[in-house]
Amino acid sequence: MIDFHTHIFPDKIAGKTLGFLSARCRTVPFTDGTADGLKASGQKAGMDISIALPVVTKPAQFESINRFAAQFQEGEIISFGGLHPDSSDYRSELRTLKDMGFKGIKLHPAYQETMFNDIRYKRIVSYASELGFIITVHGGYDPGYPDCIYCAPQMAAEVIDEVQPEKLVIAHMGGFKCWDDVERCIVGKQVYLDTAVVFGEIDDGQFVRICRNHGTDKILFATDSPWTGQAESAEYMNRLPFTETEKNRIFDENARKLLT
Repeated sequence: MIDFHTHIFPDKIAGKTLGFLSARCRTVPFTDGTADGLKASGQKAGMDISIALPVVTKPAQFESINRFAAQFQEGEIISFGGLHPDSSDYRSELRTLKDMGFKGIKLHPAYQETMFNDIRYKRIVSYASELGFIITVHGGYDPGYPDCIYCAPQMAAEVIDEVQPEKLVIAHMGGFKCWDDVERCIVGKQVYLDTAVVFGEIDDGQFVRICRNHGTDKILFATDSPWTGQAESAEYMNRLPFTETEKNRIFDENARKLLT
């Protein structure tokens, strides 16, 4: 099994960071936010690989965040890189990430306070696609920014239609708590959706319907660890009325195809 959406932080700041985010988002973490904590969680849940997604919240963090992320490029944790839409030279930064060996990048419109259909994101998605990157973006509502949805399904659909990226992943099933709009605007397009932190939030029937109408070959199992439990999420997914073929795609096969 592959968890396509997790987060880790350097040991020296993990506790403080989780404390801040837990208070802001009014949630309780399932790990201590460290790489060792994620590995222990993954082993308990039967994960072969956890994909770590760093968030660059200001341009000056590019070097330090990606230096930490670069330690995890094989084994139980594979980290993507990150950059900010306000980068003074996004092309150079993307080439740097490519040279560092990253397979993908993470964008977070809420924590980067930029609408996803902004031209800066479109340019990043376009050039990242040229370089062969997987691009994962937070979709929909974020409890840390409750007053604005920075990546609504309509915005994601605009980027998909204009840029036509081959390896775009919209997290949280295309838009957390925006799933009716996901069905109207995103289902059927060339984009991957991940299951991060949606179990128990989305109606099970709607979740299954979105997966099947969109195509189970474009759904990626994900948890958003430490914000949900990996074992608990896997157990929830296994209880849903999917065939073994569909589960194999969602848990493992789709992710492996993207990563190779």
